[in-house]
Amino acid sequence: MADNFNFELVSPERLLLSATVTEVVIPGTDGEMTVMAHHAPTMTTIKPGVVRVETSEGKTERYVVFGGFADIVPDGCTLLAESAVSVADINSDELERRIQDAREDLNDATTDSAKQKAQEYLDQLTTLNGAILPA
Repeated sequence: MADNFNFELVSPERLLLSATVTEVVIPGTDGEMTVMAHHAPTMTTIKPGVVRVETSEGKTERYVVFGGFADIVPDGCTLLAESAVSVADINSDELERRIQDAREDLNDATTDSAKQKAQEYLDQLTTLNGAILPA
């Protein structure tokens, strides 16, 4: 049986989750990352994606995050999201608005680095849209 640790998912609007968990999968900018108890101290940035949480009671919860960062220590993990919502509460219109805004940002970008950053964000949102919303 896996050891438990504390996990908090926080957005500027509210604390979405504070629970004792066995595992959290976060969408790090360098790839998905599984966090478990006794993890080495790490800080990572988060890309738009789905956070999957396995609670100590055996429940699985999923949340959509739109960027941020995670602070991981051996006895806990705090994910500070730019914006977050439960997958069950995701609004397809809101996600489409974010995609449209990202397209506009890409069109308005004037430097190569700004264009690359905008394209990466648009790609992440498009992938997220395909992963959580039915076709």
